[in-house]
Amino acid sequence: MKSINPDDFKVVNAIQLSEMPTLLDVDGDDEEQEDKLAKVRTKLSEIQEVMYAHNRYAVLICLQGMDTSGKDSLIREVFKETNARGVVVNSFKTPNSSELEHDYLWRHYLALPEKGKFGIFNRSHYENVLVTRVHPEYILYENLPGIEKVEDITPKFWKKRMKQINNFEKHIAQNGIIVLKFFLHLSKEEQRQRLLRRLEEDKHNWKFSTGDLKERELWDDYMHYYEEAINNTSTKNAPWYVVPADDKEMARYIVGKIILEEMQKHSDIHQPELDDDIKANIEMYKEILKKEL
Repeated sequence: MKSINPDDFKVVNAIQLSEMPTLLDVDGDDEEQEDKLAKVRTKLSEIQEVMYAHNRYAVLICLQGMDTSGKDSLIREVFKETNARGVVVNSFKTPNSSELEHDYLWRHYLALPEKGKFGIFNRSHYENVLVTRVHPEYILYENLPGIEKVEDITPKFWKKRMKQINNFEKHIAQNGIIVLKFFLHLSKEEQRQRLLRRLEEDKHNWKFSTGDLKERELWDDYMHYYEEAINNTSTKNAPWYVVPADDKEMARYIVGKIILEEMQKHSDIHQPELDDDIKANIEMYKEILKKEL
């Protein structure tokens, strides 16, 4: 398999999703991809342990993508080797009544990872400029000043909201949270095939919802708003990566490799030094414990 360069997926200039691949043409088979991913996740596990001891940084990974794009299985496979206490996953669904009594970013602030941990947002604060753009009537539930009807939600409103998201991410990045955002770029045809498999395989029937078909009818709207959100919010503090997702195994490897290489750039993350007193007396402590035998 040819080498994967994370920079090839990073959004640094305006992109058009319709021109970006959903499947990579690479040599190698699934077994080779799995071997490479296994090495990546072992290294990620080691980094998380050091990061926990260092206690200066946290990592926030945002996963976005259409239904069936493989977010759940990606989390499972990429972080399989990481200490369970070192990875916290949050899936954001329709805001409940309590969450609607606060601003739209409130529940996301509450879910930010502690220092030393990976936090994963399986769907994220970006739902507030994606689903709500496709269904602007949802904004009315937020009871915002000056918003009485859908017609009150202007392009200026969305521009301001994306600026607020940029400010949110800049703030947390400046306070020690490494932010990485991934859009799993799935083709409409591949989604059709995966939805069919959900219906044809009994063990996956429970995953199917009639809502999947309704949202599928709005595919072009979603692609338009994803593109706009990515182009307006991919920053140095919190870059977006557009990852081809028609091949689940390859998508997992790409995401894992990007996370690993980004973490390796933080050369200041290291094991803390032993206390001078402990270091000076370490042989004595060994002897004390050995004498207990």
